[in-house]
Amino acid sequence: MEKQTLRSFPVIGITVRTSNAEGHAAKDIPELWARFWATDISAKIPGRIGDDIYSVYTAYEGDYTQPYTTLIGYKVENLDHIPEGFSGLLIEEGPYMKCTAKGNLLQGAVFDAWLEIWNAEIPRAYTADFEVYGERSRNPEDAEVDIYLAVK
Repeated sequence: MEKQTLRSFPVIGITVRTSNAEGHAAKDIPELWARFWATDISAKIPGRIGDDIYSVYTAYEGDYTQPYTTLIGYKVENLDHIPEGFSGLLIEEGPYMKCTAKGNLLQGAVFDAWLEIWNAEIPRAYTADFEVYGERSRNPEDAEVDIYLAVK
């Protein structure tokens, strides 16, 4: 893991409110991804910057054991025009810890990385954490996904 300071940037996408308790997120987040892929989300987001997909975890009610919101979408130029049915969010500037999930996405490589994160001693801020699905994640059987954790 490496610590770095990120500048703020806006994202627009679709959201779900969920929790890691009782398997809710294990059901809700795959359903959100299915909705993302079933509709042409990228064509509906104005001012989209690039093809990287962002999966953001935010609006935590406490830590990762409490309810939070997941947003799947794209980095955009600004939040001036958020289409109906979408949500906009500004990822705040600040310190983040970056780690990379490597492996087969279809066999839970990203979830496995989160299990390690949850069991690590990381001074998380619980403002907005996110995964970036970029060029290195295009082959789901041999992917790399960067995970950024807001830290104190």
